Amino acid sequence: MWADDPRTTLPFRWNLVTPDRLGSLLDGDHHPDLWFAAELVECSAKVLGRSGGGALHFVGRSMDSMYDLLTGVLADDPRLMRLPFSNLSEGWVPHDEWREQARVILTRCGVTPFRLARTSDPVSFVDIVSTGGTFESLYSLLRGWVDEQREPWDVVRRKIRFIGIVDRRETSPKTRRWQQHAGWTAQLPSGAVSNVSMDPSVYSYLANRQEKLTGSFGPSLRERVDTRRDSVVRYALAEAVALVALGRRPETLATLIRNLSNQRPHPKKWLAALTHA
Repeated sequence: MWADDPRTTLPFRWNLVTPDRLGSLLDGDHHPDLWFAAELVECSAKVLGRSGGGALHFVGRSMDSMYDLLTGVLADDPRLMRLPFSNLSEGWVPHDEWREQARVILTRCGVTPFRLARTSDPVSFVDIVSTGGTFESLYSLLRGWVDEQREPWDVVRRKIRFIGIVDRRETSPKTRRWQQHAGWTAQLPSGAVSNVSMDPSVYSYLANRQEKLTGSFGPSLRERVDTRRDSVVRYALAEAVALVALGRRPETLATLIRNLSNQRPHPKKWLAALTHA
């Protein structure tokens, strides 16, 4: 049975909402510079607004910082989840074993055709996007799986959303938008695929230069699950813990509420959760 496949162990990541359990891992001189915090908070509010109040799955590792920030604000809200799913090189053709292992990963993260067809709220996948290859792989995987499980695709397609984080550029008629060149996006309702623009320097840092707590992981990458404890990971851990702490600050919560309140239509469910927080 896929969900019990012992070959697929999801990578370990510390629970940063309870940093007192980290022991001596944070000992040292690591003082992370959260120079990107203001931009991250602003983008987080936009992502919440586009999600429709449902679950948010942060795909891969690129948006771990947004996940950490929001878990600091919303603590153990079950709608915030990481989805350790990294795509392979562009042009690579999936095979049966890849699909099987990908389904194991999705199942362990609570994403199955059965659940998607029966959830009352949208399910959003969030990732930094360049060409949209990871989103396309994820969409194709879900599309085939839904058909195989004989779940109603017309229902599922109205439940899933893809939120791409893109670098902010000057807009013009010649501006290239990744979803305009991705044929699969036309199979989803209007608004199911959206973008949140981010300052180019922050985009580049999170996508290319930021040290991550875990290695790349996904179908066919099962061997990269060992927990590293070197100085680089300790800095990444310190940064992640600092982002959780930033999320706990009253001014961060106030900024998120203010930004969400200015969005139309009002994202009522996330506003209610933030107000309760």
